[in-house]
Amino acid sequence: MNILVAGFQHETNTFAPTMASYESFVRGEDFPAMVRGDAVYDLLNVNVPISGFIHHVRAHGHTVTPVIWAGAGASAHVTTDAYERIAGEIVEAVKVGHAAASYDAIYLDLHGAMVAQHVDDGEGELLARIRAVVGPEMRIVVSLDLHANVTEQMLTLADATVAYRTYPHVDMADTGRRAAELLLEIERLGTRPYRVARRVPFLIPVNSMSTMMQPTQGVYGLLEVLEQAAAPSAGLSLSFAPGFPAADFPECGPVVWGHGFDRGSVERAVEALLARICEPEAQWAVSFEAPDVAVRHAMTVAQTATRPVILADTQDNPGVGGDGNTMGMLRALLAAGAEDAAIGIVCDPAAAAAAHHAGVGAKIEIALGGCPQVADDAPLRATFEVEALSDGKFVYGGPMMHGKAADMGPMARLRIDGVLVAVSSAKAQLLDRNMYRVVGIEPDRMKILVNKSSVHFRADFAPIAEEILVVRAPGPFIADPAELPWQHLQPGMRLSPNGPTF
Repeated sequence: MNILVAGFQHETNTFAPTMASYESFVRGEDFPAMVRGDAVYDLLNVNVPISGFIHHVRAHGHTVTPVIWAGAGASAHVTTDAYERIAGEIVEAVKVGHAAASYDAIYLDLHGAMVAQHVDDGEGELLARIRAVVGPEMRIVVSLDLHANVTEQMLTLADATVAYRTYPHVDMADTGRRAAELLLEIERLGTRPYRVARRVPFLIPVNSMSTMMQPTQGVYGLLEVLEQAAAPSAGLSLSFAPGFPAADFPECGPVVWGHGFDRGSVERAVEALLARICEPEAQWAVSFEAPDVAVRHAMTVAQTATRPVILADTQDNPGVGGDGNTMGMLRALLAAGAEDAAIGIVCDPAAAAAAHHAGVGAKIEIALGGCPQVADDAPLRATFEVEALSDGKFVYGGPMMHGKAADMGPMARLRIDGVLVAVSSAKAQLLDRNMYRVVGIEPDRMKILVNKSSVHFRADFAPIAEEILVVRAPGPFIADPAELPWQHLQPGMRLSPNGPTF
């Protein structure tokens, strides 16, 4: 076969302060920068789904026609302009290739939680436009993020859909491989697999979704046991997407589904997995620490610890729609007199520019950060010492985005009292130790680290952490979905585990 491949990824927090423009996708932000045509092959050594897919089908004698791969960091809605330009490019390639009969199947590397200004279900709309061109017989397989808000349209219009099984997402390329395996099996048998899906009736907080902890670890463990227990001829493929609980549209929420060639096997497995997810519902509850309490605790532990205590500033995580600029945790560190502490990444292009203009060793008076959308989060007006400068270019070294080249723009290491602040010109969640090292902070040697991240940082930081605390400092991402001002959820959905009903 020759397979047309494309990628279009965005996780949309409809309550976030900043939208994703076309330029956001050009830069890539947390993702690789936009690439087209043969330049997609530059991603083959990066942990993204399309790389795993291409490697697998090539190893089995097939070829691919790459169109585009575009991703942008989590934010508010994708602008209409960005959506139509990228989706339009994919659909146009589908049209041209279909007219020329130049491909035999389609693979899409999607996120599953994209909301555009004019479209609630970005991925479902893209699939609908593609199906309108190629008709019902064309084989289409899709890979999705673990945080996908999986819609009926997505599941109906794709022949098969698979989702990540790890959070932090260390299995992105492996998920692309599993999508390729499904496509090749569908092609071999010449039939579309059965599909069974069930919706979980409550929203799950992001912080309880980590597969490095329970209950999520156990859920995915059961998922794999159920797959292995099925007869090989059943071709059972199970997926569970806990969802992204910050997208205000009716189909926001967790979904469990399965594909296979024996309907009974699929139904039994999906029901067993759903039961494990829903009972007891309280297993998904999360405990958050207040900033001052967390900092004092970290300082006490640090007196005798040989490894850093890590505080996750989850409500200002750019990976879920924050802008990386709130000052609550920095103020808490300063108020407590913390020493040997570092915080990152604070996105403030003006502060980075002021530091570069002044030079290393200078003291600069600036108003750092501050999120206008968050009450009582004014910029921190203070004098900082410029300790180091950087062009912001580095390569991710941790297991999640290993090998991805990054450019955070001009960066600086600023000192205020006993705290080092890593400042960037572009936003990205702090998920890799090299993001500190690019400004000369060695995270392993710090006593306290404040990471603007929710869970992804655990992949690279858990091995060096004495203790990890999730802190709820004021920020634009509300970590408890029950506190969000929902308007469009499906009636009857519980807003948190055992929480109020919409």
